[in-house]
Amino acid sequence: MRLFATRGYQGSSIGDIAREARANPGSVYFFFPSKQDILVAVLDAYHDGINEIVLEPAWKGVADPIARVFALLDLYRSFLVRTKCSYACPIGILALELHAPDAEVRERLSKNFSRWKAEVEACIRSSPGRLPKGITPRDLATLVLTVMEGGVMQARTYGSTEAFDTSVRLLKDYLSRLQRSSRAKGQ
Repeated sequence: MRLFATRGYQGSSIGDIAREARANPGSVYFFFPSKQDILVAVLDAYHDGINEIVLEPAWKGVADPIARVFALLDLYRSFLVRTKCSYACPIGILALELHAPDAEVRERLSKNFSRWKAEVEACIRSSPGRLPKGITPRDLATLVLTVMEGGVMQARTYGSTEAFDTSVRLLKDYLSRLQRSSRAKGQ
């Protein structure tokens, strides 16, 4: 997981993976017939670990569902700050790196993004009456993911959190306006 997140899929050889695992390449091939099988296992591990790796740390002590969305984005910002903007969302970086992933890899990437969006969507759904009718929680969760992924990519590119911060600030403003509109209309 760490090698793919830091070096990418293409930049990580079976030899690198074996060294990281303190194993010989033959042992790696015994458990994973191909490098792609390792990628599939990594994508499954990210999917299965989203609560422990991302959500629980982000949402600890945060009860308000909309505030949880921004706590999640704050966690990603902390990753950027801690790594001097070299952090990349592991799923995002793999999705960008694999120009034409096969069906199994594409399905795993989609499953990971869908799980992330479903968690954000659940937060939004937990806020009935706070958003105007016609704003679908799924669409809003897609926007949140796009802000996060785009903000991370720009932070990496520019070596600064400025674009990430601007994107999150504008998302926060948009949600505030939606909530004010909903209150004004008595929805």
